[in-house]
Amino acid sequence: MNARAARPASPPAPVPAARKLTGLPARPPSAGTHSARAHSGQALSVLAIARAARAAEPVALAEVNERAELLVRFDRSYLVPVDAFVHLAALLTDPRRVDAPFRVLTIDGRNTFRYHSVYYDTPGLRSFHDHRQGRRLRFKVRERVYQDSGERQFEIKLKGRRGDTVKHRRPLTGDATPLDASSRSFLAATLRQSYGIDAPRTLDASLSTDYLRATLVADGERITCDAGLACTDLRTGRTVRAHEGLVLVETKSTGRLTEADRLLHAHGLRPADFTKYCGALAALNPTLPANRWRRAVHHAFEGVSRPCRSGSPQGVEVI
Repeated sequence: MNARAARPASPPAPVPAARKLTGLPARPPSAGTHSARAHSGQALSVLAIARAARAAEPVALAEVNERAELLVRFDRSYLVPVDAFVHLAALLTDPRRVDAPFRVLTIDGRNTFRYHSVYYDTPGLRSFHDHRQGRRLRFKVRERVYQDSGERQFEIKLKGRRGDTVKHRRPLTGDATPLDASSRSFLAATLRQSYGIDAPRTLDASLSTDYLRATLVADGERITCDAGLACTDLRTGRTVRAHEGLVLVETKSTGRLTEADRLLHAHGLRPADFTKYCGALAALNPTLPANRWRRAVHHAFEGVSRPCRSGSPQGVEVI
Protein backbone atom coordinates (compact mmCIF):
# COMPACT_ATOMS: atom_id res chain seq x y z
CA MET A 1 0.00 0.00 0.00
CA ASN A 2 1.19 3.49 -0.75
CA ALA A 3 1.50 5.72 2.27
CA ARG A 4 -0.73 8.75 2.30
CA ALA A 5 0.65 12.23 2.67
CA ALA A 6 2.11 12.48 6.14
CA ARG A 7 0.39 14.69 8.63
CA PRO A 8 1.36 15.04 12.25
CA ALA A 9 -0.77 12.54 14.11
CA SER A 10 -2.28 13.46 17.43
CA PRO A 11 -0.54 11.68 20.31
CA PRO A 12 -2.53 8.81 21.81
CA ALA A 13 -4.77 9.86 24.63
CA PRO A 14 -3.53 8.38 27.89
CA VAL A 15 -5.40 5.35 29.10
CA PRO A 16 -6.92 5.92 32.55
CA ALA A 17 -4.97 4.18 35.28
CA ALA A 18 -7.92 1.92 36.03
CA ARG A 19 -7.65 0.55 32.51
CA LYS A 20 -3.90 0.10 32.47
CA LEU A 21 -3.53 -3.63 32.38
CA THR A 22 -0.78 -6.11 33.05
CA GLY A 23 -1.24 -9.47 31.35
CA LEU A 24 -4.95 -10.21 31.18
CA PRO A 25 -7.53 -7.46 31.62
CA ALA A 26 -9.48 -6.98 34.78
CA ARG A 27 -12.62 -9.07 34.60
CA PRO A 28 -15.27 -7.07 32.71
CA PRO A 29 -18.34 -6.07 34.69
CA SER A 30 -21.52 -8.02 34.23
CA ALA A 31 -24.43 -6.69 32.19
CA GLY A 32 -26.25 -5.80 35.38
CA THR A 33 -23.44 -3.63 36.77
CA HIS A 34 -22.23 -1.69 33.77
CA SER A 35 -24.89 -1.55 31.05
CA ALA A 36 -23.08 -4.21 29.01
CA ARG A 37 -25.83 -4.09 26.40
CA ALA A 38 -26.91 -1.04 24.49
CA HIS A 39 -30.60 -0.18 24.20
CA SER A 40 -30.64 -1.91 20.81
CA GLY A 41 -29.96 -5.21 22.55
CA GLN A 42 -26.55 -5.60 20.93
CA ALA A 43 -23.46 -6.30 22.99
CA LEU A 44 -21.04 -3.42 23.50
CA SER A 45 -18.33 -5.44 21.77
CA VAL A 46 -20.51 -5.90 18.66
CA LEU A 47 -21.25 -2.18 18.54
CA ALA A 48 -17.54 -1.42 19.02
CA ILE A 49 -16.31 -3.45 16.06
CA ALA A 50 -19.13 -2.11 13.89
CA ARG A 51 -18.09 1.44 14.80
CA ALA A 52 -14.44 0.70 14.04
CA ALA A 53 -15.35 -0.82 10.68
CA ARG A 54 -17.47 2.18 9.69
CA ALA A 55 -14.60 4.55 10.49
CA ALA A 56 -12.08 2.71 8.30
CA GLU A 57 -11.57 2.96 4.56
CA PRO A 58 -12.62 -0.21 2.68
CA VAL A 59 -10.31 -2.77 1.08
CA ALA A 60 -11.50 -5.53 -1.28
CA LEU A 61 -10.97 -9.23 -0.64
CA ALA A 62 -8.78 -9.61 -3.73
CA GLU A 63 -6.37 -6.98 -2.41
CA VAL A 64 -6.35 -8.57 1.05
CA ASN A 65 -5.40 -11.92 -0.49
CA GLU A 66 -2.67 -10.23 -2.51
CA ARG A 67 -1.16 -8.22 0.32
CA ALA A 68 -1.93 -10.16 3.50
CA GLU A 69 -3.44 -13.60 2.88
CA LEU A 70 -1.06 -15.08 5.50
CA LEU A 71 -1.89 -18.77 5.28
CA VAL A 72 1.50 -19.23 7.02
CA ARG A 73 1.72 -16.77 9.89
CA PHE A 74 2.22 -16.02 13.56
CA ASP A 75 -0.94 -15.34 15.58
CA ARG A 76 -1.16 -13.41 18.83
CA SER A 77 -4.43 -13.31 20.76
CA TYR A 78 -5.59 -10.51 23.07
CA LEU A 79 -8.66 -10.06 25.28
CA VAL A 80 -9.31 -6.35 24.89
CA PRO A 81 -11.82 -4.28 26.91
CA VAL A 82 -14.20 -2.38 24.65
CA ASP A 83 -13.01 1.11 25.61
CA ALA A 84 -9.37 0.18 24.93
CA PHE A 85 -10.35 -1.44 21.61
CA VAL A 86 -12.23 1.66 20.43
CA HIS A 87 -9.20 3.84 21.18
CA LEU A 88 -6.72 1.49 19.51
CA ALA A 89 -8.88 0.99 16.41
CA ALA A 90 -9.17 4.75 16.04
CA LEU A 91 -5.39 5.10 16.13
CA LEU A 92 -4.83 2.36 13.55
CA THR A 93 -7.46 3.60 11.08
CA ASP A 94 -6.73 7.32 11.50
CA PRO A 95 -6.20 8.81 7.99
CA ARG A 96 -3.63 11.18 9.51
CA ARG A 97 -1.24 8.32 10.33
CA VAL A 98 2.25 8.73 8.90
CA ASP A 99 2.03 5.18 7.60
CA ALA A 100 -0.99 4.20 5.56
CA PRO A 101 -3.96 3.61 7.87
CA PHE A 102 -5.39 0.15 8.33
CA ARG A 103 -8.38 -0.49 6.10
CA VAL A 104 -11.33 -2.78 6.71
CA LEU A 105 -12.17 -5.82 4.60
CA THR A 106 -15.34 -4.98 2.70
CA ILE A 107 -17.39 -7.31 0.47
CA ASP A 108 -20.54 -6.13 -1.32
CA GLY A 109 -20.72 -3.11 0.99
CA ARG A 110 -20.52 -5.22 4.16
CA ASN A 111 -17.62 -4.80 6.60
CA THR A 112 -18.62 -7.07 9.47
CA PHE A 113 -19.27 -10.74 8.87
CA ARG A 114 -20.94 -13.63 10.68
CA TYR A 115 -18.74 -16.69 11.14
CA HIS A 116 -19.88 -20.18 12.10
CA SER A 117 -17.31 -22.92 12.66
CA VAL A 118 -17.63 -26.58 13.61
CA TYR A 119 -14.53 -28.26 15.07
CA TYR A 120 -13.89 -31.98 14.75
CA ASP A 121 -11.93 -34.09 17.21
CA THR A 122 -11.47 -37.70 18.22
CA PRO A 123 -13.74 -39.24 20.90
CA GLY A 124 -10.84 -38.76 23.33
CA LEU A 125 -10.28 -35.11 22.26
CA ARG A 126 -6.82 -35.74 20.82
CA SER A 127 -6.61 -32.29 19.25
CA PHE A 128 -7.51 -30.58 22.54
CA HIS A 129 -4.98 -32.60 24.55
CA ASP A 130 -2.19 -32.27 21.98
CA HIS A 131 -2.59 -28.48 22.23
CA ARG A 132 -2.76 -28.64 26.03
CA GLN A 133 0.49 -30.59 26.15
CA GLY A 134 2.21 -28.32 23.62
CA ARG A 135 2.95 -31.14 21.19
CA ARG A 136 4.68 -29.90 18.06
CA LEU A 137 2.79 -32.26 15.73
CA ARG A 138 -0.66 -30.94 16.55
CA PHE A 139 -3.59 -29.96 14.40
CA LYS A 140 -7.15 -28.67 14.41
CA VAL A 141 -9.83 -29.66 11.93
CA ARG A 142 -12.88 -27.52 11.27
CA GLU A 143 -15.56 -26.48 8.83
CA ARG A 144 -15.85 -22.72 8.53
CA VAL A 145 -19.05 -21.18 7.20
CA TYR A 146 -19.16 -17.56 6.06
CA GLN A 147 -22.81 -17.07 6.84
CA ASP A 148 -23.33 -13.89 4.86
CA SER A 149 -22.26 -15.53 1.60
CA GLY A 150 -22.89 -19.20 2.33
CA GLU A 151 -19.30 -20.11 1.44
CA ARG A 152 -17.92 -23.15 3.28
CA GLN A 153 -14.31 -24.17 3.75
CA PHE A 154 -12.74 -27.34 5.17
CA GLU A 155 -9.69 -26.19 7.11
CA ILE A 156 -6.73 -27.90 8.77
CA LYS A 157 -4.53 -25.78 11.03
CA LEU A 158 -1.04 -27.08 11.76
CA LYS A 159 1.85 -25.84 13.87
CA GLY A 160 5.01 -25.11 11.85
CA ARG A 161 8.59 -25.73 12.89
CA ARG A 162 9.03 -22.11 14.01
CA GLY A 163 5.84 -22.15 16.04
CA ASP A 164 3.91 -20.48 13.22
CA THR A 165 0.38 -21.38 12.15
CA VAL A 166 0.05 -23.13 8.78
CA LYS A 167 -3.46 -23.32 7.34
CA HIS A 168 -4.55 -25.76 4.63
CA ARG A 169 -8.04 -25.37 3.19
CA ARG A 170 -10.33 -26.52 0.43
CA PRO A 171 -13.85 -25.42 -0.47
CA LEU A 172 -16.90 -27.47 0.47
CA THR A 173 -19.58 -27.28 -2.19
CA GLY A 174 -22.94 -28.93 -2.69
CA ASP A 175 -23.42 -31.89 -0.38
CA ALA A 176 -19.72 -32.13 0.57
CA THR A 177 -18.99 -32.49 4.29
CA PRO A 178 -15.83 -32.50 6.45
CA LEU A 179 -16.33 -36.22 7.07
CA ASP A 180 -16.87 -37.42 3.50
CA ALA A 181 -14.28 -39.44 1.60
CA SER A 182 -12.84 -36.45 -0.26
CA SER A 183 -12.30 -34.41 2.91
CA ARG A 184 -10.85 -37.40 4.78
CA SER A 185 -8.44 -37.97 1.90
CA PHE A 186 -7.39 -34.31 2.00
CA LEU A 187 -6.82 -34.54 5.77
CA ALA A 188 -4.82 -37.77 5.43
CA ALA A 189 -2.61 -36.33 2.68
CA THR A 190 -2.02 -33.09 4.59
CA LEU A 191 -0.99 -34.83 7.83
CA ARG A 192 1.15 -37.36 6.00
CA GLN A 193 2.98 -34.74 3.93
CA SER A 194 3.38 -32.21 6.73
CA TYR A 195 3.97 -34.42 9.77
CA GLY A 196 4.49 -37.95 8.47
CA ILE A 197 1.59 -39.20 10.62
CA ASP A 198 -1.69 -40.94 9.91
CA ALA A 199 -5.00 -39.18 10.23
CA PRO A 200 -7.24 -40.29 13.11
CA ARG A 201 -9.70 -43.02 12.17
CA THR A 202 -12.64 -41.43 13.94
CA LEU A 203 -13.61 -37.78 14.07
CA ASP A 204 -16.78 -36.31 15.55
CA ALA A 205 -18.19 -32.79 15.67
CA SER A 206 -17.06 -31.52 19.09
CA LEU A 207 -17.63 -27.75 19.29
CA SER A 208 -19.31 -24.98 17.30
CA THR A 209 -18.49 -21.28 17.48
CA ASP A 210 -20.45 -18.25 16.29
CA TYR A 211 -19.29 -14.64 16.28
CA LEU A 212 -19.16 -11.39 14.34
CA ARG A 213 -15.82 -10.36 12.80
CA ALA A 214 -14.28 -7.23 11.35
CA THR A 215 -10.84 -7.51 9.73
CA LEU A 216 -8.39 -4.60 9.62
CA VAL A 217 -5.67 -4.88 6.99
CA ALA A 218 -2.28 -3.32 6.24
CA ASP A 219 0.61 -4.57 4.14
CA GLY A 220 1.68 -8.00 5.42
CA GLU A 221 -0.53 -7.95 8.50
CA ARG A 222 -4.12 -8.39 9.52
CA ILE A 223 -6.05 -7.80 12.71
CA THR A 224 -9.20 -9.81 13.29
CA CYS A 225 -11.68 -8.34 15.76
CA ASP A 226 -14.33 -10.76 17.05
CA ALA A 227 -17.38 -10.00 19.15
CA GLY A 228 -20.48 -11.80 20.38
CA LEU A 229 -18.69 -15.15 20.64
CA ALA A 230 -20.92 -18.11 21.57
CA CYS A 231 -19.51 -21.64 21.81
CA THR A 232 -21.53 -24.86 22.03
CA ASP A 233 -20.33 -28.29 23.09
CA LEU A 234 -21.98 -30.41 20.41
CA ARG A 235 -21.83 -33.52 22.61
CA THR A 236 -23.79 -32.01 25.52
CA GLY A 237 -25.59 -29.01 24.01
CA ARG A 238 -24.15 -26.63 26.62
CA THR A 239 -23.25 -23.10 25.49
CA VAL A 240 -20.90 -20.50 26.94
CA ARG A 241 -20.69 -16.88 25.82
CA ALA A 242 -17.79 -14.46 25.85
CA HIS A 243 -18.04 -11.33 27.96
CA GLU A 244 -19.96 -8.61 26.19
CA GLY A 245 -17.37 -6.04 27.26
CA LEU A 246 -14.46 -7.80 25.52
CA VAL A 247 -13.26 -7.86 21.92
CA LEU A 248 -11.18 -10.88 20.95
CA VAL A 249 -8.33 -9.45 18.88
CA GLU A 250 -5.79 -11.49 16.92
CA THR A 251 -2.81 -10.00 15.15
CA LYS A 252 -1.56 -12.04 12.19
CA SER A 253 1.80 -11.44 10.55
CA THR A 254 4.84 -13.20 9.11
CA GLY A 255 6.58 -13.13 12.47
CA ARG A 256 7.64 -9.70 13.62
CA LEU A 257 5.73 -7.73 16.21
CA THR A 258 3.24 -5.58 14.38
CA GLU A 259 2.35 -1.98 15.10
CA ALA A 260 -0.90 -3.24 16.59
CA ASP A 261 1.05 -5.51 18.96
CA ARG A 262 3.21 -2.60 20.07
CA LEU A 263 0.18 -0.38 20.67
CA LEU A 264 -1.54 -3.12 22.67
CA HIS A 265 1.62 -3.63 24.74
CA ALA A 266 1.91 0.12 25.32
CA HIS A 267 -1.61 0.04 26.78
CA GLY A 268 -0.70 -2.74 29.17
CA LEU A 269 -2.21 -5.60 27.17
CA ARG A 270 -0.21 -8.77 26.56
CA PRO A 271 -1.01 -11.84 24.44
CA ALA A 272 -3.33 -14.28 26.20
CA ASP A 273 -2.84 -18.04 26.14
CA PHE A 274 -6.24 -18.56 24.55
CA THR A 275 -7.87 -20.22 21.56
CA LYS A 276 -11.59 -20.38 20.91
CA TYR A 277 -11.61 -24.17 20.63
CA CYS A 278 -9.52 -25.08 23.66
CA GLY A 279 -10.74 -22.20 25.80
CA ALA A 280 -14.39 -22.98 25.18
CA LEU A 281 -13.98 -26.70 25.86
CA ALA A 282 -12.17 -25.85 29.11
CA ALA A 283 -15.00 -23.50 30.10
CA LEU A 284 -17.73 -26.00 29.23
CA ASN A 285 -15.96 -29.00 30.76
CA PRO A 286 -14.15 -27.80 33.90
CA THR A 287 -13.06 -31.32 34.78
CA LEU A 288 -10.80 -31.41 31.71
CA PRO A 289 -7.10 -30.90 32.59
CA ALA A 290 -6.62 -27.40 31.20
CA ASN A 291 -4.64 -25.37 33.74
CA ARG A 292 -2.75 -23.44 31.04
CA TRP A 293 -6.02 -21.85 29.86
CA ARG A 294 -7.88 -21.41 33.16
CA ARG A 295 -6.87 -17.81 33.77
CA ALA A 296 -7.75 -16.69 30.26
CA VAL A 297 -11.01 -18.66 30.35
CA HIS A 298 -11.95 -16.95 33.62
CA HIS A 299 -11.56 -13.55 31.95
CA ALA A 300 -13.00 -14.43 28.56
CA PHE A 301 -16.29 -16.12 29.35
CA GLU A 302 -19.35 -15.09 31.33
CA GLY A 303 -20.13 -17.03 34.47
CA VAL A 304 -16.85 -18.99 34.63
CA SER A 305 -15.69 -18.21 38.15
CA ARG A 306 -13.17 -20.90 39.09
CA PRO A 307 -12.11 -24.41 38.11
CA CYS A 308 -14.54 -27.14 39.10
CA ARG A 309 -12.87 -30.39 40.09
CA SER A 310 -15.79 -32.77 39.73
CA GLY A 311 -19.41 -33.01 38.78
CA SER A 312 -21.21 -30.98 36.13
CA PRO A 313 -19.98 -27.56 34.99
CA GLN A 314 -20.80 -24.78 37.42
CA GLY A 315 -21.16 -21.09 36.72
CA VAL A 316 -21.48 -21.63 32.95
CA GLU A 317 -24.41 -20.14 31.08
CA VAL A 318 -26.27 -23.15 29.73
CA ILE A 319 -28.97 -22.67 27.13
